[in-house]
Amino acid sequence: MASTTKATGKNNEYVTWLTKVQPQVIRSQRQHLRYLSWAEQLMLQERLTPAETQVLELLAVLIERYETERFGSSSADGVDVLKELMAANGMKQADLTPFFGSKGVTSEVLNRRRRISINSARALAQHFKLPIDVFV
Repeated sequence: MASTTKATGKNNEYVTWLTKVQPQVIRSQRQHLRYLSWAEQLMLQERLTPAETQVLELLAVLIERYETERFGSSSADGVDVLKELMAANGMKQADLTPFFGSKGVTSEVLNRRRRISINSARALAQHFKLPIDVFV
């Protein structure tokens, strides 16, 4: 009986998360940003419950599908990812200056006139809690 209660408790937490997030196939940038925000909130937690892990995996599948459809079969480049993260976090170009060292370099990177340096990629990866290869 105890194992049934335990399983039901985990199931209830998962249902609660599903009700809160209401995951479905992503069809708009706004929805994409909302799901990125949910995923980021979960990834920032030190430990995830099994239900939170399931929700994060579901969001990752939905986000990956949308990004593949939107950006093509090759993954988005670092600037695309950075722009999405900026939008999801309500950041402005000026908020990135500490990662690039100056307003000018930040502008050049966002306008694709300069590549993201390894040092900047490392700082961005640490800040957003993502692998460095997302930005290089």
